[in-house]
Amino acid sequence: MAGQQGRRDPKEAALAEARCLNPHPEQVTDPEFLASDFFDARDAVQVKYEMVRKVRAGGVPVTEAAAASGYSRPAYYTAAAALESAGLEGLMPARPGPRGAHKPTEEICAWAEEQLAASPGLRPAQLPGLIEDAFGVRVHPRSAERALARRRERHTGSRGNTRPPDAEGG
Repeated sequence: MAGQQGRRDPKEAALAEARCLNPHPEQVTDPEFLASDFFDARDAVQVKYEMVRKVRAGGVPVTEAAAASGYSRPAYYTAAAALESAGLEGLMPARPGPRGAHKPTEEICAWAEEQLAASPGLRPAQLPGLIEDAFGVRVHPRSAERALARRRERHTGSRGNTRPPDAEGG
C-alpha cells in the first residue's frame, strides 16, 4: 500500500492546520472516545472540553477525568479556567510566535537618536542594553539599527527634503 503511505486523513490535516491536533491521542483512555465515532481523541479541543464537562456535570474526580483524557491534573485546571474565561476558544492552543510588538517604538527611537548624538563613540549595536535599562524592553541589535534607519529615512527622506544630495558631504 505504498500509495496510502504519507497520506493523512482530511480531518487530521484540518486539526493540524487549526493547531488542534492532539499530539498523543493514544493516551486517551476514556471509554466514550474508544467506543464512539463521534468522539475523536485526535481533537485536543474536544478531549479537553469533555474532560472538563465530566468533572463539572458528571461529578467525576479531577484526577480520574484528567488521566482518562491523557492530561495531568494541572492541565485540567488550566483547561477549566480557559473554558470559563473564554469559552471553547479558550481551549484552542495559543498562536506561536511573539506575543507583542518587538520593534522599537517612536519614543525609544527618539531616545536612541539622542543617545547617539550625545555620545559620538556609541555604536547602534550597543543600544539594546541601554534601551533595556531605560525602558525595560529587549530589542535585538539589528532591530534597533533598522528602526533607526527607518526613522532617519522618514525624517530626512524624500518628503519635504529640500537639501541637495551633496549637502551632507556626499
